[in-house]
Amino acid sequence: MTEPIEGQVMVRAENLHRSYGGSGGATTRRAGGRGTSRAAGTSALAVHALRGASLEVARGELVAVKGRSGAGKTTLLHLIGGLDTPDQGRVVVDGTDLADLGERELLELRRDRVGFVFQSFGLIPLLTAAENVGVPLRLRGADPRERDERVALLLALVGLTDHAAQRPGELSGGQQQRVALARALANRPALLIADEPTAQLDAETGFAVMELLRTVVRSEGTTALVATHDPQLLDLADRVVELSDGRIVETETA
Repeated sequence: MTEPIEGQVMVRAENLHRSYGGSGGATTRRAGGRGTSRAAGTSALAVHALRGASLEVARGELVAVKGRSGAGKTTLLHLIGGLDTPDQGRVVVDGTDLADLGERELLELRRDRVGFVFQSFGLIPLLTAAENVGVPLRLRGADPRERDERVALLLALVGLTDHAAQRPGELSGGQQQRVALARALANRPALLIADEPTAQLDAETGFAVMELLRTVVRSEGTTALVATHDPQLLDLADRVVELSDGRIVETETA
């Protein structure tokens, strides 16, 4: 079992601010043409999703982010995963400052070093479970034999070997989320980001998926950041971070 490596930071998020809406937040290119930044001023109509949130996650750590709807959990995960850009603040993932990356480099980081699991599953309906898991490997141009071996390993890891040839519509919600988890791990990401991965599942299935996520993270040696509103799932994390009104207000060992 992989344990968090003390003193080695996988994620460092510093003083993150992010607002949506309003008329004062113009977007500009960063110096040198790499990345983007936004003017700090926003109108009174802007929604302030994050207000100076800071967070560090150690390598091998499974951190749960809790908070009410609208607390800023999804925004925090999107900024850390390079899906969005902060108005202010800094995000460093696996030693890379995201502000130094251009659009192509961000795409490569999301493809090769960060895995995503969302509550909506996001599977391609016409593809089988095995084909869905193999999509990231095809995009990377992996050798077909390597791809097939990795897909088989991951399907076995999530307990779906016997369902490899089934399409998403033939699988239960819990099985679809297991396929999504396997797909997120296809390229052996350094960081796994899961945004409310059990929100569409019943309590029992959701707990089973979260237990599986913890087991898979440990076996793969991956760092994970998971947003959840379900108190039953928090005990499965190494540490729990609470967001309230866009700020991190509490950090505790689960």
